[in-house]
Amino acid sequence: MLSQGFVSAAAIAASVLFILSLGGLSNQEKAKRAVWYGIVGMGVAVFFTAFGPGIGGYWLMIPMIVIGAVIGARLAGKVEMTEMPQLVAALHSFVGLAAVFVAWSADLERRRVLAARAADGVMQEFSAFAALVATKAPDELTFLQIEVVLGIFIGAVTFTGSVIAFGKLAGKVDGKPRQFPGGHLLNAGAAVASLVLAVLYLSGAGFWTLLVLAALAFFIGYHLIMGIGGADMPVVVSMLNSYSGWAAAAIGFTLGNDLLIVTGALVGSSGAILSYIMCKAMNRNFVSVILGGFGTTRGPAAEIEGEQVAIDASGVASALNDADSVVIVPGYGMAVAQAQSAVSDLVRKLRAAGKEVRFAIHPVAGRLPGHMNVLLAEAKVPYDIVLEMDEINDDFASTDVVIVIGSNDIVNPAAQEDPNSPIAGMPVLKVWEAKQVFISKRGQGTGYSGIENPLFYKENSRMFYGDARESLNALLPLVD
Repeated sequence: MLSQGFVSAAAIAASVLFILSLGGLSNQEKAKRAVWYGIVGMGVAVFFTAFGPGIGGYWLMIPMIVIGAVIGARLAGKVEMTEMPQLVAALHSFVGLAAVFVAWSADLERRRVLAARAADGVMQEFSAFAALVATKAPDELTFLQIEVVLGIFIGAVTFTGSVIAFGKLAGKVDGKPRQFPGGHLLNAGAAVASLVLAVLYLSGAGFWTLLVLAALAFFIGYHLIMGIGGADMPVVVSMLNSYSGWAAAAIGFTLGNDLLIVTGALVGSSGAILSYIMCKAMNRNFVSVILGGFGTTRGPAAEIEGEQVAIDASGVASALNDADSVVIVPGYGMAVAQAQSAVSDLVRKLRAAGKEVRFAIHPVAGRLPGHMNVLLAEAKVPYDIVLEMDEINDDFASTDVVIVIGSNDIVNPAAQEDPNSPIAGMPVLKVWEAKQVFISKRGQGTGYSGIENPLFYKENSRMFYGDARESLNALLPLVD
């Protein structure tokens, strides 16, 4: 058993490692080292917490840690990069559910201590947490109850919200916004009822209040995320990441665990900041997005004129051979086709021919922030030619060829041209301003959000149909 001094020192060390990890993730070149900071920090946190003072039950704890580690390792080895967004959502749900269970357990221990006090009895088998509760004054127990309520409510919303986000990202739940009759009024009613239950609980009502509170919060999480369109899922995942952090912080206060408080606050605040940055990049109000205001129809969408004109690999190769500047816009379709290596090979060939080649990355490209950056880094694409939207958007007018690979909403001119479009006002990559645009796409269907794209019908656009990796591999031998 380790002393409290060792545990406190380890908590500080782990907190520093977590901060270094978050800071390093802002730079692609430092990201790998930053991940290791996080891994080591979590290892330190788990070890020193598990063997700290007042902790027991190792006969159950150690097997659970081993089983969890094995399952995590197997999942990490099997999950493709295309499945990473839904994996992240699933992991958020675990944090939320854990917060609910811990909060319930904390209240049961609180009641156990109070019952012993009322009977003037001495509890012979205190758990570590019950021993902590037994030292608290009545006003401190009230704060404990508030922490329990917050842990249950935030954790339950996070759990069901993350499950629905997982379903939408995995294609198991319809990506279109759907709500029960009554819409937001149901969410508001459930939130008011939750507040009433919290007041009853704090006034001395039974454990049943926490059970009903959790049920209402489960409903809010489910209904809230069901009402958000698929195009908003990157923001939703980031938001749920923030929720899971605040749930962990609330439980950290409940358990008197400083490290859990710090870790939860880091996750919660970083997730909230990322959600804000993404909403700002999409020209969306954060509250509006979370309440399902994006992804819904505002009126009749503008009719699209023209037809989609197909082109083969030789036609695309001819345009590339004549071009001096090329911009590639990757999207989720590139990840699905696992075409990043073929893209990298094309880039090397074009640059060897003296052509300027760059990538344009939209803030919500893919289904997870940074998704495209990770794929391109994996394929050894140089960091310095991968540019964010704000850095490259004004250059499309002077670009000879743009190749769009598996993107839809982020290159949709309806966002700027059609005020009734569900994505109206969202900043997009203005690829249509280039001299020629080639769109690599499996077929004529709409994208993930189900929104039609006028880009596909413009005179300077051609559809390069087929699997992205196969299409690019067919293109490569034809490029000089």
